[in-house]
Amino acid sequence: MLEPLNRAMEHIESRLDQQIDVAELARIAMTSEYHFRRMFSALAGMSLSEYVRRRRLTVAGAEVLAGGRTLLEIAVRYGYGSGEAFARAFRAVHGVGPGEARRTGAALRSQQRLSFRLTVEGSGSMRYRVVDRDAFRVVGMKARVPLVHEGVNPAIADFIRGIDKGMIRRLTELSDQEPKGIVAVSDDLDPSRAEGTELDYYHGVLTGAEAPEGTDVLAVPAGTWAVFESSGPFPQALQFLWRDVFTQWFPSNPYRSRPGPEILRVSVSGDGAHADAELWIPVERSTL
Repeated sequence: MLEPLNRAMEHIESRLDQQIDVAELARIAMTSEYHFRRMFSALAGMSLSEYVRRRRLTVAGAEVLAGGRTLLEIAVRYGYGSGEAFARAFRAVHGVGPGEARRTGAALRSQQRLSFRLTVEGSGSMRYRVVDRDAFRVVGMKARVPLVHEGVNPAIADFIRGIDKGMIRRLTELSDQEPKGIVAVSDDLDPSRAEGTELDYYHGVLTGAEAPEGTDVLAVPAGTWAVFESSGPFPQALQFLWRDVFTQWFPSNPYRSRPGPEILRVSVSGDGAHADAELWIPVERSTL
């Protein structure tokens, strides 16, 4: 899987001064566009569009310092419709405008080219199963929160602390489907999965019972799910599980992710240092 992905990176480099077709990148990487965006973000720690923007402005910065072209010519070459738009984007990355950089020879920031290598970090296996589910509902409390890749998500932590304990008990009693008990459900994620983008977070249960007044309901259609099990330090092991699913399991198995909510059931130890988790990811069999 890494060789096609690196060919896609080369394709980006050859077209930094052109429109980049994400569908073509996905074809080169031998996957779907949806999965390519998610896999790239998981591997690179930034969205595909952000990487392309940084690379373009890195190369444009070198041209600004080298001279030979006017600033407007450089702006147009790298896809900016005006000198003002180019200057704003340039300053956001380099901390200085292009005109000042050319006059003073200011130091600029560089986004290095990405390439991907396989590093073997352990010999443990990933425990998973694939199940088909009928349509179901998530019932609970909902909040729109930013995505955080590592560490505790403070927005989610604050949201959970603010939920009435009586409501939590009532929801727990309604749980009648797997995964049982209170679950964390992430839905409507940005395809880039870039840190800081927002998602709908549900703290609730899977149930066929009537939803209590004041709760939110997420209807989920029938489909196939890959279910992963993990144990380790909290919360790092949970976040690494998400990463490993998209960077290791999907490239090694004949499935790809599909749009839909991701469901996490967690049991945390009394001291809060360790967790056992079950992660449900919506999938479909790959045709590639």
